[in-house]
Amino acid sequence: MKTSNLRWPLFSFFCFLLISHNGLSQQGTVSIHQDRHIPELLNLKKEMNKSDANRYKIQIYSGNRADAHKAKKEFETEFDTWSTSIEYESPNFKIWAGNFRTRLEADRALKQIKKKFNSAFIFKPKKQKI
Repeated sequence: MKTSNLRWPLFSFFCFLLISHNGLSQQGTVSIHQDRHIPELLNLKKEMNKSDANRYKIQIYSGNRADAHKAKKEFETEFDTWSTSIEYESPNFKIWAGNFRTRLEADRALKQIKKKFNSAFIFKPKKQKI
């Protein structure tokens, strides 16, 4: 009589384990729908980045973060012609302006920028590893 009393709970327990194991497993498929032009645009962007490697930039500031943001804001209010970026090269934050194709273009811009930022200079950025 005791064994028949234990059969029902054991049977219930094993059924519960079997159901819970199958109930917790998840299956599914993932499908990505993207525009067919995305790979083409990514390749175009890569080519554009390669051509930027031979361009000149002007560094207008190098120092701490707070002053870098001040210099960037000051530059952008004074000169809205050229884009700026903040670059971090340990331990300094640097403000770079422009993206000039020729040294002559950069020299002309530097002449104007030097009136406000006398420590500015022209350089070619090193190629970044991707």
